Amino acid sequence: MSDLDRGNVRLAPEKSPDLTTGGGGTPVVPPPARRRARKGIGWPARLEIALMTGPTLLVFLSFVILPVAMAAYYGFFSWQGYGPAEEFIGFRNYLFIFKDGTFIDALRHNGVIVVLSLLLQGPAAILLALLLNRRMRGQTLIRVLVFVPYVIAEVVVGIGWSLMLHGDGFVNSILADLGLAWLQNDWLSDPQIAIWTLMGILTWKYIGFAVILFLAGLQGIPEELTEAAAIDGASYWQIQRRITLPLLGPTIRIWAFLSMIGALQLFDLVYIIWGQYIAATAGTSTMATYMVANGRNAGEYGYGNAVAVVLFFISLVAALIYQRFILRRDTAGAITGGKN
Repeated sequence: MSDLDRGNVRLAPEKSPDLTTGGGGTPVVPPPARRRARKGIGWPARLEIALMTGPTLLVFLSFVILPVAMAAYYGFFSWQGYGPAEEFIGFRNYLFIFKDGTFIDALRHNGVIVVLSLLLQGPAAILLALLLNRRMRGQTLIRVLVFVPYVIAEVVVGIGWSLMLHGDGFVNSILADLGLAWLQNDWLSDPQIAIWTLMGILTWKYIGFAVILFLAGLQGIPEELTEAAAIDGASYWQIQRRITLPLLGPTIRIWAFLSMIGALQLFDLVYIIWGQYIAATAGTSTMATYMVANGRNAGEYGYGNAVAVVLFFISLVAALIYQRFILRRDTAGAITGGKN
């Protein structure tokens, strides 16, 4: 008895259609993917871009790239600053820089200033910003007083602090009057203390900028988050550690970047307070003061230009490394775009 007689109809299994061949066995080529037509930028748009970026690009090339290129050029010569540079000495200036122990000391001082600036100014500015972010009497006045040192000219700050910290200055006199004569010291000449004196002046001068920057960052943190955490039973310091500081992270990283670059290029306060020669013996010299003392003031403009180029590339490398490993998470979120 057949399957049909039993009432069971057995159908042959259907074969899945072969997409690679047609009905006659000929291969079927899939239709080409549609490519989005790219519209070229018209001349009006190009002209608009040129008008908007041209002046900025011209200023950047004229006042940044061109001076660096000229400094690198004169660094290959023994040049006294007048007339054409004719005595070509190759890389002698650049090689001597890293053989000079005075420059190595100045480079080390810059590194110490970078680290101490981050460790001293950062936490103090964050605490002040958290304090001034709360409603309190005299809040506006305190903010102004904290920010005032930042807007005072470096010359005024340098001369004022040098007079107060002199051996017979105000600081030692007030310590004697208070019966603390044992705390009197040579604040500017003692190599063991001078670097800490410099850091105290820098912290007093620049902490206002950090406070204002952190206050601006705190204004962008929604109050609903802190209120919800407080309702859940979190303490004030737990809220700051778990919510405020992580959300303030981008602002802290930007400030740290600016502080690092400023510390590497520090010149004015050191030169005004300690001068070009005392700074080296007091342990407060920087790469910039070394450049002026051994370049312009020594009549060796070719060597001074070489030091300027080295300082530029050290700052550039530090900035690129910081941006690559620290600021990458912040800049990546700011760049829009994707694959279509």
